[in-house]
Amino acid sequence: MLLHSLLFLLLVATSFVTYAAPGFSGLVQGPYAVGFRVVAQYDYSRSYKGATDAFTGQPTVGERARPLQTLVWYPAAKGGTPLRYGDYLRTEATDEVLTRSATDIAAFVAAKQHWMANRVGAAQAQALGAQRMWAVANAPAVAGKFPVVLYAPGRAGTAHELADLGEYLASQGYVVLASRSMGTRTALMNTDVEGLTTQAQDLEFLLGYAHTLPQADLGHVAALGWSWGGLANVVAATKDPRISALVSFDGTREPELTKPLTPPRLTIPWLYIQRRPDTVSDLSRQGVETSFSLLNEAKYANVYQVTMQPMQHFDFSSFLLRTQPPSYFTEYSRAEIEAAYFWCCRYTLEFLNASLKSNAASRTFLDQPPVRNGVPAHMARLQHTPALPGAVPTQAGLAAALAQQSFEQALPLYRQLQQQDPAFRLSADELNSWGYTLLVDPASQAAARAIFALGTQLYPTDANLFDSLAEAEERNHDTPAAISHYQRSLELNPQNANARQHLQTLGAPATGPSK
Repeated sequence: MLLHSLLFLLLVATSFVTYAAPGFSGLVQGPYAVGFRVVAQYDYSRSYKGATDAFTGQPTVGERARPLQTLVWYPAAKGGTPLRYGDYLRTEATDEVLTRSATDIAAFVAAKQHWMANRVGAAQAQALGAQRMWAVANAPAVAGKFPVVLYAPGRAGTAHELADLGEYLASQGYVVLASRSMGTRTALMNTDVEGLTTQAQDLEFLLGYAHTLPQADLGHVAALGWSWGGLANVVAATKDPRISALVSFDGTREPELTKPLTPPRLTIPWLYIQRRPDTVSDLSRQGVETSFSLLNEAKYANVYQVTMQPMQHFDFSSFLLRTQPPSYFTEYSRAEIEAAYFWCCRYTLEFLNASLKSNAASRTFLDQPPVRNGVPAHMARLQHTPALPGAVPTQAGLAAALAQQSFEQALPLYRQLQQQDPAFRLSADELNSWGYTLLVDPASQAAARAIFALGTQLYPTDANLFDSLAEAEERNHDTPAAISHYQRSLELNPQNANARQHLQTLGAPATGPSK
């Protein structure tokens, strides 16, 4: 009887531990339960398939818009049956072909299970698929607004590679969205500028979809990515100012892909977590150029760079790390690499809390040495490069500085920004468009005149800018100034009928006094 009682107590304790156990790599669930849903949708603004199949040569059958099956993790009400890890693997079956039959899905899952069994053994593969997760499918969402995290996988990576981190962030009060990494026209990502643009647009699609979610706080958005996705998210951030924080897991850094970007557009906080660095001889053998680094050029971003010594490139995907064979672990054990993965997730959470939630404790976490945060000695190295203070050498940065000081300071501030960044330049057309945008609003007439005047100072032979400045002065009822600028425009371009007509209306000659 005593033996039976002990067995019963052991079963109860085991059941409780199973329920309360931390997640992969020791991640601990936050205060929220986690909901999960799969959304089958297309981006109808972009095509994916051509009229003819790129592989068979046969006419394309079915939907040709870009498929973007979306996985969503979110803070949820407690209750319900948690997913198994195999449920996440199943989502891969429909991440490109959204309308696969149940038979095809079953065959795909069986093939995936066979693939895992070949790597880790049949018993371990079965245990992986049966592992209990935190998320509950389609659980009711809790009330409230939560920051949004958009995820870009590695090249041809699946959205479910984020399952562990996705659940972790959702349990801490984030709405997380991910879709598969696909090329512009095929499932395999094309690693060129077009491919980068494609995946950046996928992130913007996810952001657009987030607008339909009542929980999503669209004023606080981060883009997270691994490998190729860890550069695609940077591309997205340079184009979309709604993204207010970046996290890159060992992001792609090839100079031929990063040099075309405009570093001054990166003004948001950036956490870059990388694998242990290659030696100089390794880089030389690989032909890697080391004279340019986007991380160094992003001078107007607050950059936190964390190096995880035990990790290699593929270790940033918990899916790949779960399924690595024993032979993979040589210099570092599985336990050591999983511990490093845990700290990647922890640093990501603290960075997001500091950047999107203005959490002071998280800011302290980021600003102190890793060992002070409990990271094992020699596991991680932190390098923090604060953003340069002052105006940013972009049009938006110049406008912000002028708004704070005075638009009358346009020329000296423009010259100052050029000294900071010799590549900074606003064309005559850009200045003309800027001036007319201001001219529409009666409250910004003086600012418009200042921008047109800046244009004539930078481009003293541009007839159109003098014509625009004359129009601004005419609206300001400064007739002598308007006449002078119209006359100068006509001197530079005798075919300027607009200047000639305005001069006639103002009762002035087409030419100014002789010099």
